Amino acid sequence: MRSPLDLARALIRCPSVTPEEGGALALLERVLAEAGFAVHRPVFSEPGTPDIDNLYARIGTAGPCLLLAGHTDVVPPGEPGAWRHGPFDGAVSEGVLYGRGAVDMKGGLACLLAAALGFLDARGRGFPGSIAFLVTGDEEGPAVNGTVKLLHWARERGERFDHCILGEPTNPSRLGEMIKIGRRGSLTGKLTVHGRQGHVAYPHRAENPIPGMLRLASSLIAEPLDGGTAHFDASNLEFTTIDVGNTATNVIPADARAVFNIRFNEGWTAGTLGAEIRRRLEAAAGNTVRFSLDLQPSNAPAFLTRPDAFVDLVAGAIEAETGLRPALSTTGGTSDARFIKDACPVVEFGLVGETMHQVDEQVPVADLDRLTAIYRRVLEAYFPA
Repeated sequence: MRSPLDLARALIRCPSVTPEEGGALALLERVLAEAGFAVHRPVFSEPGTPDIDNLYARIGTAGPCLLLAGHTDVVPPGEPGAWRHGPFDGAVSEGVLYGRGAVDMKGGLACLLAAALGFLDARGRGFPGSIAFLVTGDEEGPAVNGTVKLLHWARERGERFDHCILGEPTNPSRLGEMIKIGRRGSLTGKLTVHGRQGHVAYPHRAENPIPGMLRLASSLIAEPLDGGTAHFDASNLEFTTIDVGNTATNVIPADARAVFNIRFNEGWTAGTLGAEIRRRLEAAAGNTVRFSLDLQPSNAPAFLTRPDAFVDLVAGAIEAETGLRPALSTTGGTSDARFIKDACPVVEFGLVGETMHQVDEQVPVADLDRLTAIYRRVLEAYFPA
């Protein structure tokens, strides 16, 4: 297999719903080994989480080393009967490839692989540097036994990387529109306001937590956390649930609970942001509202790959192939780039993400070919003859 379509179809046909390997990494292992890569398949474990298969492959020993990264795990397909074609069939209809992972991100991974194989077919092993693949099966899951541990494993082996392309879908509607040069951080908090249960006809014998919850929740959204930065939008707090779990109309509840998530820019860390949230709550609570705050552990810091020659190289390859100069963005959710940035500068560029995680996830075959051509241009420019 050399074409991105053949590779993408073969990967889609592997039912690798997190945490199942589903044969996807075994497929990559076979293709990369046949191309001359030294391939490793470490499995990582952690109590309370599923064991995860991973893959690391490298060809060449000299620098610079360009890391090509991605994941083979996918989210569940939902009801298979709701799909136009089977979610793991890898069907092609009217120039469009359908299947779970077509966009996120087996399609992008197939393009990275096809570009690398084509580059090696043309240049052989005499190019000045190394190419490495770092692929996990734990990006859509807890992200505990995947990329973060695979990078640690690689560092212990003496592996070093100069730059990385992560093939996540980054384009809103058209291939070539957007490169991700950073990601916002994520922090989740669970807020509980404590009261005392009682009969609504005797409120003096109870303590209703709902007014206190309204006061505290309002304090968290009354003032912006910041005004944004040169490369990031303003940090944003969203409440995702406020609940008292009360099915009775004549009972004052004992507690009120809320959950919120903050997507924050590089002006904050999880620690400084948590301190600000607690400060606002304590000021609003005064001596009258009893509350507890549980800030969840966060492995998603905000980070930025500052525009430099490598970012320009990738943007130039995109513009040469598509005619579009991509925007440099930090929008969207988290990705494994948050771990890779500790090993080397990382940019994300992949397919159009409109249908990711949806029924009938799909990608035009022409986009697979064009993305492969973009990655090939990056390789040619990164390793000049």
